[in-house]
Amino acid sequence: MNARFIFRLEVEYMVLRRLMACLLVLGAMAVLSVPAIGQGKDKDKDKEKDKTDKKDKDTPKKAADDKKDGPALAWKFEKDKVFYQKMVTKTVQSMKVMQNDVNQTQNQTFFFSWKPTKIEGDKVTIEQEIIGVAMDIEIGGSKISYDSTKESTANNPLGDFFKALVGSKFEVLLDTKELKVTDIKGRDDFLKKLTAANPGMKQLLDTILSQDALKEMAEPTFAVIPTKAGEKTWKRVTKLDMGLIGKYENTYNYTYEKTEKDIASIKVETILNYTAPSDATGAGGLPFKIKSAKLTSKNPVGSVTFNTSKGRVDKSQMKLELSGKLQIEIGGQTTEVELSQVQESEVTTTDENPVPKKTK
Repeated sequence: MNARFIFRLEVEYMVLRRLMACLLVLGAMAVLSVPAIGQGKDKDKDKEKDKTDKKDKDTPKKAADDKKDGPALAWKFEKDKVFYQKMVTKTVQSMKVMQNDVNQTQNQTFFFSWKPTKIEGDKVTIEQEIIGVAMDIEIGGSKISYDSTKESTANNPLGDFFKALVGSKFEVLLDTKELKVTDIKGRDDFLKKLTAANPGMKQLLDTILSQDALKEMAEPTFAVIPTKAGEKTWKRVTKLDMGLIGKYENTYNYTYEKTEKDIASIKVETILNYTAPSDATGAGGLPFKIKSAKLTSKNPVGSVTFNTSKGRVDKSQMKLELSGKLQIEIGGQTTEVELSQVQESEVTTTDENPVPKKTK
């Protein structure tokens, strides 16, 4: 089997993985509501403290947050008020395939707009749109670039695919009490756009971008705050069954640290467990089959700053290392791939549109 052919397959696979990463932020940074009952309870607690200990009357909020109970963090939202998100991700990857070293670097930027359109108690509907995409991928000395913020962009085999992402819209239905995404609408139109750009990916995308998968990808972002007032540590586990790609289980462990000037700091540790697809899964649209895999994550470093006044995340940062081996079958021949990857991402939320004006 030609090594160059295998390299090309690896490019296609990692492009799809990056697509998964960008969809993990569906629903990210949405401005959610503060339940009225939660506000009332917090006020009652403050009154009781004033009665039992007058010395606490002038105690700064930070001191109260650093006591046994954690802060009452909550998302807020305002109907029809649009806000924006910018996500920047850098991935540096080293692979060894058939004794050949392949180095890959990806730099990507996604821009999103968010518009809460309906508020009904603990239920909120948010319209999310991908308003900009910029990609720079270098693998084995070859470069692929795309930038929707430029009038003219380089022609490449993946250009139409990236272009199809821009303008895609979703309707996210969120339970703000449990911080769960109960539904996402817009999947069918999204798949039509992507498969029109690359018909050969229809079967693959239809499998890995299932309705359940889209909901599972969205929920971790909302879980950056606890569902119960006063919690200082909490966790959320998500499971993604992507059939021919395999199964992913992510455990997010959160720890509240402090609050200063309306900014709450939260530490995040992520544990990733990957399981290869079963033999019964089949290739299902991929030109190769993942026979087995043993991938482990290490040195997870992450942080979230939550604006308690605006009721939303200001910024989140994450760094994660992944390494291990995969056995891939191509045309009946099994090849071992050694993988080492470092990924760093940063997400910021703003009131102004962060997409640069188009340039030539």
